Amino acid sequence: MYDTVKMLHSYWAYLVLIILLIAVINAIIGLTGKKEYDAKAFRISLFGLIVSHIQLLIGIILYFVSPWFSNWSELGGGVMSDSISRLYLVEHPFVNILAVVLITIGYSKHKKKSTSASKFKTITIFYLLGLVLFLSRIPWSTWLG
Repeated sequence: MYDTVKMLHSYWAYLVLIILLIAVINAIIGLTGKKEYDAKAFRISLFGLIVSHIQLLIGIILYFVSPWFSNWSELGGGVMSDSISRLYLVEHPFVNILAVVLITIGYSKHKKKSTSASKFKTITIFYLLGLVLFLSRIPWSTWLG
């Protein structure tokens, strides 16, 4: 089960990054081009929200079925002194949960805005922050290797 969930989490991450990048670029183009926030922009933002939440759910499952999880009982507080364990058990989950929270806040806030410019600005800020946080905590050596 672990290998399947890990593979799903890894491949779904590509989709998340691509969709978030599209959402951010679309929002920047909409903002700078003074475009109308239309149904297409709404769907792109919504899809970014959905794929990031699905990734979070897959990640939570992976967290608990991962062999890394046993390091909590073996190392206890020593997890923080082991950089690899700290990445997988603390930094990656915490920062990525924060990224999903920011994306969710951005999506919720943009719906309350009345102008297209403010909607695009809100999506740009929050989705870009979420994307940067995702990129900052990807275990690149494992993911690409």
